[in-house]
Amino acid sequence: MSTVRVFVVEDYKPFQQFICSELEKRPELLVIGRAADGLEAVQTAEKLQPDLIVLDVGLPSLNGIEVARQIRKLSTKSKILFVSQESSADLVQEALRLGALGYIVKTDAGSELLPAVEAVLQGRQYLSRGLLFHNRTDATNTQAIRSRAQSGTPIAAVKETDHPRSHEVAFCSDDESFVVGTVRFIEAALEAENAVIVIATASHRKSLLLRLLEHGVDVAAAAEQGRYVSLDVAETLSTFMVNDLPDPARCLKVAGDLVTEAAKAVQREPRRVAVFGECAPILWAHGKADAAVQVEHLWDEIARTHNVDILCAYVLNSFQREQESDIYERICAEHFAVSSR
Repeated sequence: MSTVRVFVVEDYKPFQQFICSELEKRPELLVIGRAADGLEAVQTAEKLQPDLIVLDVGLPSLNGIEVARQIRKLSTKSKILFVSQESSADLVQEALRLGALGYIVKTDAGSELLPAVEAVLQGRQYLSRGLLFHNRTDATNTQAIRSRAQSGTPIAAVKETDHPRSHEVAFCSDDESFVVGTVRFIEAALEAENAVIVIATASHRKSLLLRLLEHGVDVAAAAEQGRYVSLDVAETLSTFMVNDLPDPARCLKVAGDLVTEAAKAVQREPRRVAVFGECAPILWAHGKADAAVQVEHLWDEIARTHNVDILCAYVLNSFQREQESDIYERICAEHFAVSSR
């Protein structure tokens, strides 16, 4: 079997490594280069002339769509497969119109990357099951996306996401401020008739529940409706942690599935979900700072692509903050808003 030379373009290093490790499962696939920057990707593709380019959308310098546009002129024989968290119909149409043969979302990469690569190398088009079109279960709509792209129908605008990003971190001086702020977040979501997912330690879940009941919140009714989901943080971490680090594909799928399922219980439009999570705080508390930052990054991708409001809360005193200021700054950088209590 002849060797297929593959160039991987992905700016998030753990996910870049995941893609490469998946490709290496097939002996005929040879990764000849990697890039984490759009401009670098164009220059390297022109030099390497790879058979296949696995390309992300959200890249520094040049976004993936512009990268594909330029590469089509500079490396004409290279086939392009997009692997991205972005999933709007306009974006997918533009990617296909530019000549990409495949487009899969990162949450499905664990099961779909290799089948997509195989299809693209055979000259067949491959679209991910997880694409968030308005009629996501409608095969006719999917075919319409393909047809518009193949006919060259102009795209009015390419949007990175239709969802406002809401990912906040709160640094709390003690458990009381932790509970007060988190209860306020949960109450606001339930009062707005949205769904809530709580991923926390057993003690914090109990404290939050008691405080909600004190405030007259009918948690039992919300839980029965599926609008209040309470999960143990250790059990949740076990679903996507591998060798003390989050597996990107697993983490994105677990998070995406949780949000999607909770949204089904919301009876109003737009269907919005509030998520309170302690996954990253627990990892940092256990000395796994790099894993904590990676988890925050992956949840930030969910915040960018779903109708979700995410709150992370750390019980952290000023001494700890000063001692590990580099980790503190990295955590802050993964959020849209930062507050102290």
